Amino acid sequence: MTTDIAPTAPSPAPPPKAEAADGKEQTLLQQIMSGSWLVSLLAIVLALLFGGVLIAVSNAEVVAAAENFFAAPGDFFATLFQTVGNAYSALFRGAVFDWEARTTERAIRPLTESMVSGTPLILTGLGIALAFRCGLFNIGGQGQVILGATIAGFLGYALPLPPVVHMLVAVVGGIIGGAIWAGIAGVLKARTGANEVIVTIMLNSIAGYALGYLLKQNWFTHTSSANPQSRVIDDSAQMFLLLPAPFRLHFGFIIAILATIFVWWLLERSTIGFEFKAVGANPHAARTAGISVSKVTVTVMIVAGALAGLGGAAQVLGTEYKLTGGISGSIGFDAITVALLGRSKPLGTFLAGLLFGAFKAGGYLMQSQTGTPIDIVLVVQSVIVLLIAAPPLVRSIFRLPTPVLKRKED
Repeated sequence: MTTDIAPTAPSPAPPPKAEAADGKEQTLLQQIMSGSWLVSLLAIVLALLFGGVLIAVSNAEVVAAAENFFAAPGDFFATLFQTVGNAYSALFRGAVFDWEARTTERAIRPLTESMVSGTPLILTGLGIALAFRCGLFNIGGQGQVILGATIAGFLGYALPLPPVVHMLVAVVGGIIGGAIWAGIAGVLKARTGANEVIVTIMLNSIAGYALGYLLKQNWFTHTSSANPQSRVIDDSAQMFLLLPAPFRLHFGFIIAILATIFVWWLLERSTIGFEFKAVGANPHAARTAGISVSKVTVTVMIVAGALAGLGGAAQVLGTEYKLTGGISGSIGFDAITVALLGRSKPLGTFLAGLLFGAFKAGGYLMQSQTGTPIDIVLVVQSVIVLLIAAPPLVRSIFRLPTPVLKRKED
């Protein structure tokens, strides 16, 4: 007696692990970048609301009114809204327009200060955004800014050159410094598969310690000062002002505008930009199409580093005028937030850089006039990062529909 056994269909072969892992990384980065403009705007609103809570908690008058909430709830809400309103009003007046100023130039000066603070953030953010579009996590903006500022600053006081030429030479030096520093991570990624996150973070530390060492060498600083700083760069190397004093808006802002246009053209109108986006979308498909992923990786890191180095050059040649251990501030790390908030798009990054420049410029007036800790501005920026990196969280809070991803058939 024989028993007929129905043949079973062979189970489909699982996809290669390497492709699955890489696809997972790409999905993570693409989800962060694919958030809509509405999600970005709502993230800013939520961050400001959270900042308002911190302003209220840190204010003694609000805390005292809260203790008598049940006896006089109206007084509590009046004190709460007045305190938070005054703080954000001072932030706006220090960042955009001061309607309490006595002169017109002082009234519009806050906007120019926001542009000054936003210039290095825009340039560095463009570099980080460009790497994001290629699927690379460039966390080394800080080190690239330091190298760019170091070389630009040194050329700015070490070489006797005529005006304009001197500035251009120093700017080119900053571009080369940032490009080389990011190129190291790109080559290691392309040749050995080294994780660019770890490499760029380590390069940040190396750049910081290298600058600290150089500032202790008289041959480098050109000064006998005991303070770890260089001498002031020559007037011929300084970025010229776009407006007369007391405005500080300099030529670096024009460079930031031109860099934004360049990145847009590079990504949307050039062949190499198409390759950047193709590798960022799917490196395996790009390799199958004949695109050299290794070449693209190195190239995009060099261009990204050049933009960050340009940001460092703008910082030292346009604002600080000398090298110090804190020349870069937190520009490299804030630029990551700028790139994320701008959804790694040139225009979005430009606007996000202006916004964070406004936070920085307005934070000082908010602190001086209302006593609100400027650290609250940093908390607001951090909350924006958290929400931008988690679009589903923002959608769930505001009950927004989840976007449907369309699958492309081969």
